[in-house]
Amino acid sequence: MSFFLKKNEKNNQQSRYQPNLVSLMQLCSNNYMLLLKLLADKTKLYEQRHFFISEHLSYAITITEVTRYTSLLTFAQNSENSACVKLSKLIQPSMVVRLYHDARMAEVISSQGIRQIKPRYDYPNTHMHQQDEKNQINQFLNEWLHLCLEMGQVDVAVQFQS
Repeated sequence: MSFFLKKNEKNNQQSRYQPNLVSLMQLCSNNYMLLLKLLADKTKLYEQRHFFISEHLSYAITITEVTRYTSLLTFAQNSENSACVKLSKLIQPSMVVRLYHDARMAEVISSQGIRQIKPRYDYPNTHMHQQDEKNQINQFLNEWLHLCLEMGQVDVAVQFQS
């Protein structure tokens, strides 16, 4: 009896990753609702919303494109610590998110230099993307959104009428 699998037995046991579309769509729908809460009344082109988590960490959402059925947002983490500024420019997380208003979904379309995120990657691959990279990036967006909702403070301009 051999402990090593034959070549044809390996292929039968290793199944190809299949993305779970129902859970991905549910996650994108949840992200859409969370983004609407965070954006509040900011819906015009180039409007920004800043969330301050601590004195050294903040997040910024910028509306970069508005069409009838979609919007495009840039969601970026900013580091305010002068000691970390040089490092933060190298590893400063940011992502581009498309909002589909008719479908009520938000999908990450670009993140950390990955311009088009595929629903599934073969593994191993040359760029070492995970098989479920798209799902993981959208889950990461969800965690950022929850962080901003739970711990973020917003500068609100108060206008007094005289």
